[in-house]
Amino acid sequence: MKKILAVLAVAALALSPLTAETIKIGTIQPLTGAIAVYGKNVSQAVTLAVEEVNAAGGIGGKKVELITEDDSFKPDNTVAAFKKLVTKDKVVAVVGALTSNCTLAITNLAQGAKVPLVTPTSTNDKVTSAGDYIFQACYKDSFQGKVVASFAATNLKAKTAAVLFDKSNDYSFGLKSAFETAFTATGGKIAAESYNTGDKDFNAQIAKIKSAKPDVIFLPDYYNAISLIAKQIRAAGITAPLLGADGWDDAVGTNTTELVGAFYSNHFSPDAATPVAKAFLTAYKARWGNDSDALAALGYDATKILLNAIAAADKAGKLNSAGIRDAIAASKGDYVTGSISFDASRNTVKSAVILEVGQGADGKLATKYKTTVNP
Repeated sequence: MKKILAVLAVAALALSPLTAETIKIGTIQPLTGAIAVYGKNVSQAVTLAVEEVNAAGGIGGKKVELITEDDSFKPDNTVAAFKKLVTKDKVVAVVGALTSNCTLAITNLAQGAKVPLVTPTSTNDKVTSAGDYIFQACYKDSFQGKVVASFAATNLKAKTAAVLFDKSNDYSFGLKSAFETAFTATGGKIAAESYNTGDKDFNAQIAKIKSAKPDVIFLPDYYNAISLIAKQIRAAGITAPLLGADGWDDAVGTNTTELVGAFYSNHFSPDAATPVAKAFLTAYKARWGNDSDALAALGYDATKILLNAIAAADKAGKLNSAGIRDAIAASKGDYVTGSISFDASRNTVKSAVILEVGQGADGKLATKYKTTVNP
């Protein structure tokens, strides 16, 4: 491992951004595989942010060159993509990866190579622990889990909760742990059941949940698994409200009507959009022909934070790894997903929203803004 880090470090230093014709940045997203819809949307948002900067003249007279890699939602692919970006493409920074398990596979590599890494959407609490070159543009699972638990106890008056989670996924397990800690702190009781990534039949776990008669059920996973689980929960005759987190974004696209009446935490809501957010939503749709989701908004914010930091480092005559890192850490401003700054551990300080899943007159699912929870 030390040899790999040394090679990456040398490669990262081999390119002097001050003499290069372009400033290269990379992004790693799951453009194929189980959650490709997320990767596509985030990649489009990252591209939009770079195109806007280049249209305005670039940074210090240099154009920003974006190099996009596909990891297919597989950590080993993320590692290979990162090594390519650093050693072959010689990027000065990376936006990614999308999921916590993929990002955690490269944080030590990025830290060792001193390549600033800004993940737009990896919410696991361990992401930034690798060191001072690693940043999260999204809130942490511990905050998100607390938000959902507080909503369950305060708004839904829940006294008991069931959690059905993927024990083999860092994202799902982290959210389960955060929710469990926060909900039990309110005096609530938890019944937890688990499964593995790729499972399709959840009836055994659901039978145990049904016998526990919970007031609410928390499902911390991505939209593709949630659509299956929700159908099986309702088929079992369970009527308790379903709760989720940001991995549910795009679940409405599956048109799983069993999700009607469910609530989940997210990073922003178009219904409560600021002028900055409205401008992004308009530009995104004009460029790509489809609406943005919350993860795409985070991808745009992460890229803007990085590009603003590169510009600040360039202006200060410190366009190098340490200069970019320091400029990211000092970032503070209004972005699409809200007012963003970083704490001492390079985690964002920002709010979360709760969305409710409803059904329109056309029968299609849609979300509506419910409330905002501040840090």
